[in-house]
Amino acid sequence: MLSRKVELGSLTLTIQRRAGLREPLQVLWLGKSEDVQPARLLAPHFRDLLDEAGGRSAPLELHFEELEYLNSSTLVALTQLIRDARARGVRLIMFFDAERKWQKLTLDALRVFVTGDGSLVLKPVGESIR
Repeated sequence: MLSRKVELGSLTLTIQRRAGLREPLQVLWLGKSEDVQPARLLAPHFRDLLDEAGGRSAPLELHFEELEYLNSSTLVALTQLIRDARARGVRLIMFFDAERKWQKLTLDALRVFVTGDGSLVLKPVGESIR
């Protein structure tokens, strides 16, 4: 498995790739996403991730389980990522820790974007994807 870290202030994204087409591209979120304008930091990485996932015909997995904090501006950036992923035909799966009340409340707000086509999946840790 190939791995690289991207430091964005108090937020670290660890991007993990497995060899093989169609294997999920995983992004582990660590620390705090508290930048006032996170989209300017995140958007270039989101574009690259969507390019890679689309080129590999692989889902993009975002893992928030270890994230300490995510502000409302980051939620807006994630909303744009959802739209962009859907437009590119990239399946997006977001894992979170339902035991952390703030994660459950924050990510549940994204359920309005979940459709029956499976393009966006929101899953608490430990639940199966299906």
